[in-house]
Amino acid sequence: MTTESKNANEERREKRVTYRTAASAPVYGMGLIGAWVYYLTHATTIWMGLLGVLKGIFWPGFLVYEALKYLGM
Repeated sequence: MTTESKNANEERREKRVTYRTAASAPVYGMGLIGAWVYYLTHATTIWMGLLGVLKGIFWPGFLVYEALKYLGM
């Protein structure tokens, strides 16, 4: 009888892991691809193309910085 109650308590204490995904990830991915297309089509040299790839990765940071600068914060 004591072994049954121990097994039941152990089952109740088992941790349940729930995985949740970020809903904004596809939006960021589409923005990343769009930024790459924009910057790479306007690049005139290989170095401007590489700079465009970096700008494409960090475009949300630029956007927030410019928005805060515009708002005077």
